[in-house]
Amino acid sequence: MSDHIEVKIVTSQRVNEKTESENYRNSDVELPLDTQVETDLNVTESDLAEAKELASRLTLEEVRPMMEKVLLIHENDPNFPFSIIIRIKAFLGNEAIFENPEKHAVLIEEMKLEAALITVNSPYAEVRAVVDNHDDVNMPCGTIRAWTIGVGFSILLAFINQLFSIRQPAITVQANVAQLLAFPIGKALEKLLPDSGFTLWGTRHSLNPGPFSRKEHMLITIMANVSWNYPYSNNIIWVQYLPSYFNQSYAGQFAYQILIGLATNYIGYAMAGIIRRFLVYPSYCVWPASLVTIALNAAFHNDKNAPVESPFGRIFTVSRIRFFGLTFAAMFVYFWFPNYIFTALSIFSWMTWISPNNTNLAAVTGFNNGLGINPWPTWDWNTLLFDQTDPLMIPFFSTLNKFIGAAISGCIIAALWWTNTYYTGYLPINSNRVFDNTGGLYNVSQAIDERGLFDPAKYENYSFPFLSAGSIMIYFFFFAIYTAIISYAYLYHRHEIAMGFRALFNSFRKKQDTRVQYSDVHNRLMSKYPEVPEWWYTIVLAIAIAMGCAAISHWETYTSPGVVFYGLVLCALFVIPIGIVKAITGIEVTLNVLAEFIGGSFVAGNALAMNYFKSFGYVTCAHALLFSQDLKLAHYVKIPPRQTFAAQMIGTFVSTFVSVGVLNFQINKIPNVCTVDAPNRFTCPGINTFFTASVLWGTVGPIKVFGQGGMYTWLLAGFPIGFVVPIIIYYVNKRFQKQWMRQIHPVAIFYGALSWAPYNLAYIWPAVPIAWFSWIFVKKRYLGFWSKYNFVLSASFSCAIAVAAIIIFFGLQWTEQELDWWGNSVTSQGCEGSACTLYQVAEGEYFGPRIGEFH
Repeated sequence: MSDHIEVKIVTSQRVNEKTESENYRNSDVELPLDTQVETDLNVTESDLAEAKELASRLTLEEVRPMMEKVLLIHENDPNFPFSIIIRIKAFLGNEAIFENPEKHAVLIEEMKLEAALITVNSPYAEVRAVVDNHDDVNMPCGTIRAWTIGVGFSILLAFINQLFSIRQPAITVQANVAQLLAFPIGKALEKLLPDSGFTLWGTRHSLNPGPFSRKEHMLITIMANVSWNYPYSNNIIWVQYLPSYFNQSYAGQFAYQILIGLATNYIGYAMAGIIRRFLVYPSYCVWPASLVTIALNAAFHNDKNAPVESPFGRIFTVSRIRFFGLTFAAMFVYFWFPNYIFTALSIFSWMTWISPNNTNLAAVTGFNNGLGINPWPTWDWNTLLFDQTDPLMIPFFSTLNKFIGAAISGCIIAALWWTNTYYTGYLPINSNRVFDNTGGLYNVSQAIDERGLFDPAKYENYSFPFLSAGSIMIYFFFFAIYTAIISYAYLYHRHEIAMGFRALFNSFRKKQDTRVQYSDVHNRLMSKYPEVPEWWYTIVLAIAIAMGCAAISHWETYTSPGVVFYGLVLCALFVIPIGIVKAITGIEVTLNVLAEFIGGSFVAGNALAMNYFKSFGYVTCAHALLFSQDLKLAHYVKIPPRQTFAAQMIGTFVSTFVSVGVLNFQINKIPNVCTVDAPNRFTCPGINTFFTASVLWGTVGPIKVFGQGGMYTWLLAGFPIGFVVPIIIYYVNKRFQKQWMRQIHPVAIFYGALSWAPYNLAYIWPAVPIAWFSWIFVKKRYLGFWSKYNFVLSASFSCAIAVAAIIIFFGLQWTEQELDWWGNSVTSQGCEGSACTLYQVAEGEYFGPRIGEFH
């Protein structure tokens, strides 16, 4: 077999002759076939060896349609190797290959090998790194001990997170802590429990069916995932019930609270089940966050320990579990410094220390109240996790696009502030608060009557609501990203979406497993297990709708039950495009601003109704994505779908009841709760912010702010601009077909552009060099090392931070034991402690429209 390949490419509409031929072989020295494929597809030797057996059995007639399908789905996929796309185009665009295959034997063999690799494993190196492409159908999964541990963590996480959600600062225990603790508990039960049980419907259920398995462990993790966050509807209950807010006593009734909580949770879950053919079955839906969870699971349960070459000039033989333990311990110790002992390491705005009261310096370089432009602004890994992603978890192109978007937006924010556009110079440059015409926080009580409804006379005698420069750009780019995600999904993923709809329709019409339409290895392995019938999810959806409508119509909410269906429609429109983006890039576009905008426009003057619009509009989609991610977890680990269904249903049910029960305790048993006199700092900062936002956007309303005659009407230009930008990028990429252009992701750029107020570049920039080192440098040169340790390192750092934060909170911060020294106080000096403004308002004066000129 020759080491050099000559390929002639015929002219066609789909293949650019000059570009393809130049890109296909641009060197006189060719690598051996195995090495070439290994390099292009980022595969390890073991993965390649497994693919060779299948490749030897494939025929040219079988390979051609396989490559056509790969090209259709992955041509614009930034995660898929561009060099392979070039080869596939060369293969499909040269008819001579199929007419005289004996003259192109090497290219055909290469295509067979690549087709086989995609068939027997995932096309993505990051998935192959942690997800096993084999399955043991006899491995224990839904065991008695798994359900017991899972329900226990569902209760514990729901109790802790609801109880401390109203404290300043709040404490949150996420599912990774439960995953970490579940392993020693499971192993202990494996040693202590007897092998005794019972037989039900032909299946034996034992207290100890054998070794604690990775499937049991992941089932527990999935239950924890759906349980750790309290129902979003609890925020509505707080502002309804408390006398300092709306003072509606009926909101204290348990029946009302539980109906709203279950409705918002289960509507999202039902949607996740219905859309799993779009977001779970396709192989291009990688779900990066899931890979970190699986890596931790694999570290505990995978006995393989192959030696790998490292970037440090030596062979690494450390096992994954030992590597996890070492890096966990290192981060656990280190995190005490930026989080407690020396907090200036976290807020490393060292340039502001030179002149703390210098307004311009703080505005540019400040971490707390500035733009965060700093060569290295933090030594705290937790800072990089501000949006639930980290540079080891999401692909490099996502991190880079986020930074590009944030940098562009930051320049515009600076221009708005220093030119005092829309009076932003009188306000902090990067605040997420709403201000009045004196520069103080907007006092919503001066714009509403005693019932909490909008009072036009009081409003006109008070102030127009003003936004900081950072907030202005957030709204502009939020409007842009909502339309951008629609045009992006159509241009880049219309074929995959159409395939999902065909599978969905077939699931209702035929008694067959529609997973067979998705031919990757994980769908083939999962086809051995009975699928969850579509009518199960339909019943869950119907019950959730009924509960939501019953709660809204039976009690005096001043809201139409139609708000439930509004949430469904909004979710149905956006959940697939948003889900595809999150599954590919690891970033999530939330619908909270759009839900507020639409709800506040429809029910102007009614803050409570707007809250329901926001709850059902935003939470339905957010929960659908959260549950879809868990379904992908189960898909990767090969948990039977019906057991996953039960785990999500039970976990959600248990945690909702626990959260609502704790909520009742907080409301009725904690004296002066949500006031400055509350014990144990239960002052409800999040609830206060929720109330302010609900009254401002539900009472004053977006029409007065963004509508005709409003000061910020021009921000609505974000809608058409966002729709057009992906179209421009798509056709420019199609015209020039450069590898770097495939890495431009318009939605990720917009996402980065709205990552301001209160965040800034200090949270985003440090991730860029770290992501480049991991995803580009190490992955390309030391794939075995990267595959073995990258996601384990991400999991260990996150778990260590979570455990250390809990210990610091309860051991020191709960009792208010602080270290008072320069390293902890320098971060709050001058403009970093209290935000400085470009201009000040004179005593008795105000800025903006004159009283009586705004309505």
